[in-house]
Amino acid sequence: MNFRPRSSSPEPEINLIPFIDVLLVVLIFLMLTTTWSRLTEIQLNLPVADASAAQQQPRQIVLTITAQGQYAINKSPVGGSSVGALVAVLTPLAQQDTLLVISADAAASHQNVINAMEAARRSGLSKISFAAQAAEAPGS
Repeated sequence: MNFRPRSSSPEPEINLIPFIDVLLVVLIFLMLTTTWSRLTEIQLNLPVADASAAQQQPRQIVLTITAQGQYAINKSPVGGSSVGALVAVLTPLAQQDTLLVISADAAASHQNVINAMEAARRSGLSKISFAAQAAEAPGS
């Protein structure tokens, strides 16, 4: 005879050991990838600007290129549209540290801009800058 009471089913257990293992791995990963801001601070001594010192403005020559390929230097038109004509006008104006600002129309051909850069090189102008205007925001 069996005097033991019948048990319906064994009680289910939740095994916590794998859960703890995963949490420890995640904890180690977070500790290794955390940026410690106190340890990575950079001490900077920034320079102080002297407002009384006058800034020297570099001498500028403004070369304008129209959409039709016509050139103007400092708002006065150039007689021809060839590289030689530009060199003839730019060479007397070129001095040490003179900045050439090329202001080309958006519809001007690429070749006209390249011609202007070649004329600047032949004239001895090594500092070249391109003028641009800010694009308008959509919906403005």
